[in-house]
Amino acid sequence: MKTPINPIGSSLEAWLAQEKEVRQRLDTGAGPGVARPDQVAGKTGLEVMQGLLRGELPYASIAKTLDFVLIEVSAGQAIFQGAPGLNHMNPLGTVHGGWFATLLDSALGCAVHTMMPPGRGYTTADLSVKLVKALTPKVQRVRAIGQVVHCGRQLATAEARLVGPDGTLYAHASTACLVFDMPSLTGKTS
Repeated sequence: MKTPINPIGSSLEAWLAQEKEVRQRLDTGAGPGVARPDQVAGKTGLEVMQGLLRGELPYASIAKTLDFVLIEVSAGQAIFQGAPGLNHMNPLGTVHGGWFATLLDSALGCAVHTMMPPGRGYTTADLSVKLVKALTPKVQRVRAIGQVVHCGRQLATAEARLVGPDGTLYAHASTACLVFDMPSLTGKTS
């Protein structure tokens, strides 16, 4: 099954060029780690994600460990690109389902994050992943494209697809996230 052409270029060369540009920015920026509360206080989730993409805020260390990177964010959408490698294989010779799930979970969660107003946070309550085609390192890159379906005061939902440069669908996922106030970022106390 093919998915429609993805939103950012359809050739592997375009994907690799965009990845190189983003990685250069991240490598000279804050690097992997955890943002301090003062770095994100007063910012919307979209502003936080844009700061991360510009290299001003640290990105999640797991992205370095599993060789994927945030490529683009906009309101309600996050796109990650990953390089399935030999270190992601299961004993049967294909990429482990946990790698699929982590890449998709990142796109889903960050898409939801872009919808958070200042002082609001979220946590994943449910993650459902469907693997529809095996993936090997012969596919040099895939993209997890996460899109918010609904974002309310207490619950947000999102869907994502994992696709190759030619539009091949490898997996799709959905999530439900609980949305809440983050007292440390609002100045409120319990």
